[in-house]
Amino acid sequence: MPLPKEVRLVEVGPRDGLQNEAQPISVADKVRLVDDLTEAGLAYIEVGSFVSPKWVPQMAGSAEVFAGIHQRPGVTYAALAPNLRGFEDALAAGVKEVAVFAAASEAFSQRNINCSISDSLKRFEPIMEAARNHGVRIRGYVSCVLGCPYEGKVSAEQVAPVARALHDMGCYEVSLGDTIGTGTAGDTRRLFEVVSAQVPRERLAGHFHDTYGQALANVYASLLEGISVFDSSVAGLGGCPYAKGATGNIASEDVVYLLQGLGIATGIDLDRLIAAGQRISSVLGRDNGSRVARARSAQ
Repeated sequence: MPLPKEVRLVEVGPRDGLQNEAQPISVADKVRLVDDLTEAGLAYIEVGSFVSPKWVPQMAGSAEVFAGIHQRPGVTYAALAPNLRGFEDALAAGVKEVAVFAAASEAFSQRNINCSISDSLKRFEPIMEAARNHGVRIRGYVSCVLGCPYEGKVSAEQVAPVARALHDMGCYEVSLGDTIGTGTAGDTRRLFEVVSAQVPRERLAGHFHDTYGQALANVYASLLEGISVFDSSVAGLGGCPYAKGATGNIASEDVVYLLQGLGIATGIDLDRLIAAGQRISSVLGRDNGSRVARARSAQ
């Protein structure tokens, strides 16, 4: 299968990247990050999450962030909305696209959202109906597609029915997430081979964490399977509060560098993206998690 000519990156740094930070992050810093990412040419930015601040303190103020950012025409500014209350809050904030998530692992689903996979999918039905009524697009996530911190290895056959359920419910795209970063290129190719028998490849995306240093290899393996949408996080920010030891998402800068080397268009200015990552890393008082950014800054 030929490599895609273009790839769309879904920038999850402002949401998935910041949600695990221990220190408070101001609305102004979040707004600046989103605006920096817009200036770098990202066409899809996950800005925040409409969940209870009791559970995810760093996502407090997502409505204020949406109100403060400079929204560029043609750019999607999305939010996570795991329940109807969250959807309604997102709608009130003017959000035009929301994401929902399910797990491929029963144990992870129970530990993460205190219900079974089937029950979690039922919870999305009123969100889907409300989204149709208000013209809001829904994107789906499936977590733990290659491994689970409680169950160990997860088979592609476990993932396929969950991905299909989300697609059949109305998710225009389903992102398959290696939440704990244990997957390998071979696992990744088989995952997309199996899942694409139930959900078309053009409706699938890859979401890889770099815990075991395999994320870039898994992106390339996905490209070989015809996948052309990837979630990534500026400066490699992020982790998973329910997966001990899981490191950040794959760094957006590293993915763009890989794609440029393959002659695949992204529409992203790498230098501006690096600058955005350096700025938020400085705000957080931490090293930049992107190897490309670190190499460029050392030159």
